[in-house]
Amino acid sequence: MSGALLWAATAWVRGAWATGVLLRVGADGRWAEVRSGVAQPPPGATVLPGPAMPALANAHSHAFQRAFVGLAERRDGPHDDFWSWRDRMYGVALRITPEQLHAVARHLYAELLAGGWSHVVEFHYLHHAPDGQAYADEATMARALAQAAQDVGIGLTILPVLYERAGFAQPALRDDQRRFAADTERVLRLRDAVRGWALPLVGAGVAVHSLRAARPASIHALALALHSDPGPIHVHVAEQTAEVEDCMAASGRRPVQWLVDEGLLDARWQLVHATHTGPGEIAAVAATGAGVVLCPGTEANLGDGVCDLPAWLASTTPLALGTDSHATRTASEELRWLEYGQRLRLRRRNVAADAALPPAAQPSTAARLFERVLAGGAAAAGLGAAGLRTGARADLLVLDEADPALVGMPASHRLDAWVFAAPQRAILQAWVAGHCRFEAGAPHDTGPAFAAAMAALHGR
Repeated sequence: MSGALLWAATAWVRGAWATGVLLRVGADGRWAEVRSGVAQPPPGATVLPGPAMPALANAHSHAFQRAFVGLAERRDGPHDDFWSWRDRMYGVALRITPEQLHAVARHLYAELLAGGWSHVVEFHYLHHAPDGQAYADEATMARALAQAAQDVGIGLTILPVLYERAGFAQPALRDDQRRFAADTERVLRLRDAVRGWALPLVGAGVAVHSLRAARPASIHALALALHSDPGPIHVHVAEQTAEVEDCMAASGRRPVQWLVDEGLLDARWQLVHATHTGPGEIAAVAATGAGVVLCPGTEANLGDGVCDLPAWLASTTPLALGTDSHATRTASEELRWLEYGQRLRLRRRNVAADAALPPAAQPSTAARLFERVLAGGAAAAGLGAAGLRTGARADLLVLDEADPALVGMPASHRLDAWVFAAPQRAILQAWVAGHCRFEAGAPHDTGPAFAAAMAALHGR
């Protein structure tokens, strides 16, 4: 694809709609040139069939949980919350085979491409066989994920997860967590295995499941081993109030404050959820350069709570989005949930828009959120630059202006409509590293294998 030329009549470039945008793809799959004001497509250029905009990196995914979506929406006890959902989800985790994981992930990744994501970060803790024994190739489950991503052409960052215990006061894993066990050495071996495959668009970092699931000494040992490694480091933190309370009881500190106080955080770290985080902790995180990954669709589905988005936006903290358990799978819906949760919490509108007055500030809620999570998602995935700019990976989306939610929309409000007018099929194409990997209406074959995996897991 070296030297390939694309031309868009309009494209979202550096936070605004530009006209006549020429995009040249380099041999490395990154933008070698992005130039506005080119009135006509030059000879040989591929003319994009609608407005072009950057694709987003999905910064938090548990692909196997796609096989559980829609199956936990009935109460089977007097009280239902995250913890009861988790116990039921473990039933799928204990049964799924590598072949079924490949089928589920392949279907999911195709959905994510169609939903506006060009890269996905897998928080990967499903390592072992159903009996808890290691596979002969301990990276078997990671291979299933990588193959699924290769099949559909989406980018992938795999994060093998440090997972040692069931809770702060529980020294070992529960029996229904037996597939998750991984100490520091195993995590590093799995990371190195993924990198050793040298697959296109597939990279690796590491993760700590949570403070409750990893011993402090192990977290420090992992951080020490990573002292010069540039890859991303993710951790679930402060998702549930019970987790915060348990951390206080065990350490005398809230979980985010513990990470700050222990001197662990830097720009490689990504705090996933960070829902129950106070103003002092937000300021402390910002000072370290660490990022935060918000998953509003899953956080709503699980009843986690709502973060203090205005405080995170007011800080310098990089922000990213993830679909986590995949209750929702489109980028526009995650952005919409992020804002709507705040509107319900604060009883105000356009909470995420810049409070300063235009033109000095960004009055568009969608634009401010999109630009923030565009940059933050690329950092969380270990991708570097993001967007339609020289040096960023050549990823983009093409919107369908004939979609009922976008038709007739003034160009100045196109991004707002994409997020808040709830289009259903607004994406015509998704490009990854200079290749068109999704086209609306084109046939794809992920459904039958996914249906077979679901039937095997759940019965018809």
